[in-house]
Amino acid sequence: QVQLVESGGGLVQPGGSLRLSCAASGFSLDTYAVAWFRQAPGKEREGMSCMSSIDGSEWSADSVKDRFTISRDNAKNAVYLQMNSLKPEDTAVYYCRSYDRYGSNYWGQGTQVTVSS
Repeated sequence: QVQLVESGGGLVQPGGSLRLSCAASGFSLDTYAVAWFRQAPGKEREGMSCMSSIDGSEWSADSVKDRFTISRDNAKNAVYLQMNSLKPEDTAVYYCRSYDRYGSNYWGQGTQVTVSS
């Protein structure tokens, strides 16, 4: 069964850090691009960071550049999102996604991140 499972979300104070994890099962992540999205209440889902499976190139949204870092560990079949200097506006449900050029597209169930004092 193909599955992506996120973990690591929670409540953190402004300025704090969290590390989200996304564990893949039922397929091998190493041939897939990976990405993190988030969706705040009343807003559309938006892409935060992604990483190529071919050359490891990365992209991050301007709103999180220099604060969020995506990484992958193909040996552990996992993707991570290190989030630093968190702000209240980072509060959202965070989703991981893996996809390839052949049309495969998988999403996790999401993990809640709340930034509040």
